[in-house]
Amino acid sequence: MMYYTRFETRLCEIILVGNVDGLSHLHLNTGQGKRRFEISEEWVLNHDFFTDTINQINEYFSGKRTTFNVTVNPRGTDFQKRVWRELSKIAHGKLCTYGDIAKAIGNENAARAVGMANSKNPIPLIVPCHRVIGANGKLTGFAHGVAIKEKLIQLEKG
Repeated sequence: MMYYTRFETRLCEIILVGNVDGLSHLHLNTGQGKRRFEISEEWVLNHDFFTDTINQINEYFSGKRTTFNVTVNPRGTDFQKRVWRELSKIAHGKLCTYGDIAKAIGNENAARAVGMANSKNPIPLIVPCHRVIGANGKLTGFAHGVAIKEKLIQLEKG
């Protein structure tokens, strides 16, 4: 059985979806970017199921948390999951490029593929795809909008 909840943060509404196997979606409901998200009629609203995750996210936004302790269960290809695991290694407040991630997963020519995997990341914040920037140092696309990507990077710089 899949559960979901929605709650407000200082930057946007967040929708969480998951089950006993872990968190499968974290949607930043910014109204920007290309990511669209719909709550399935099959999912059950259960705010209590996500209490710990909500507390960790609120601590992150208040500057009291730099890492998450949340079991994740994203759905994706083997390549996407490899990229997402590598993203999870980027330290709070640090940035890297798509090329850096490509090299780290053993294929330095895969920067574009890494970018595509980033855009499909179903659990931003916890799998911190916002910490990846273009080779030129610019904030390139973010599925939830570049404005929130910039705010998240600034939040982490403290």
